[in-house]
Amino acid sequence: MTSPSPCRSHDRRPVVGIIGNMSLLNSEYAVHAGGVMNSEAVAQVSGCLPLIIPSDPRFVSVAELLDLCDGFLLTGGRPNVHPSEYGEEETPAHGCFDRCRDAVTLPLIRACVERGQPFLGICRGFQEVNVALGGTLHPEIRDLPGRMNHRMPPDGTIEEKFALRHPVRFVEGGVFHRLMGAPEVMTNTLHGQGIARPGGRIVIDGHAPDGTPEAIYVKDAPGFTLSVQWHPEWNAIGDPVSRPLFTAFGAAVAAWAQGVRPVVPAIPVSA
Repeated sequence: MTSPSPCRSHDRRPVVGIIGNMSLLNSEYAVHAGGVMNSEAVAQVSGCLPLIIPSDPRFVSVAELLDLCDGFLLTGGRPNVHPSEYGEEETPAHGCFDRCRDAVTLPLIRACVERGQPFLGICRGFQEVNVALGGTLHPEIRDLPGRMNHRMPPDGTIEEKFALRHPVRFVEGGVFHRLMGAPEVMTNTLHGQGIARPGGRIVIDGHAPDGTPEAIYVKDAPGFTLSVQWHPEWNAIGDPVSRPLFTAFGAAVAAWAQGVRPVVPAIPVSA
């Protein structure tokens, strides 16, 4: 008598692929890693299984990731999207880069938008979504006239670095306003770059007081495409802004895992 073929359990948690970042452990050992707070938010608030993805096209393909995962968390990261991805020349102001991550995430985002597969973009992930849809980035927000310094404070405890620092105002009656149940919320801020020109389908649904875009989604996309410039993974369980964002993301991922497929437009709108 043969054993039954292995298969996925019907009661398994939906899988969220967490985009990992390459870094050096002890300044010499290369690793693909993800912040613990990302896994906590996915597991404890979204109710999903967190799976860290090595963001390198030598090891993974977009097709494999789409098949393996039910949704994706596009994390923050120190390296920036390379400016050649949005038609600009590299300068010292653009900082450091991770071309391998660019090669995975940008086509992954475009595929998810077309399929309706959910993703949540955070900080660099927010910027990747804009670039993937044809937008551009400012290399350094704080150098622009009238803008505040959105970068992480260089000193202090981790609690102080992730402390709430400025409000974000949402479009009245927009997606984020309805999700949060408030027209304005307080957020942390730990980024140097930001949206210069939004991609053709990018809807800016929230701004910081200095005009910096902070909340976006993809127009007419069939799936969950919400992305934020701040870091909602910090205190995701207790924060009244983070919790509804990760809860809604988890619901979208769970629906995808259960076979619910949004209706994808027959003729996709080009970026």
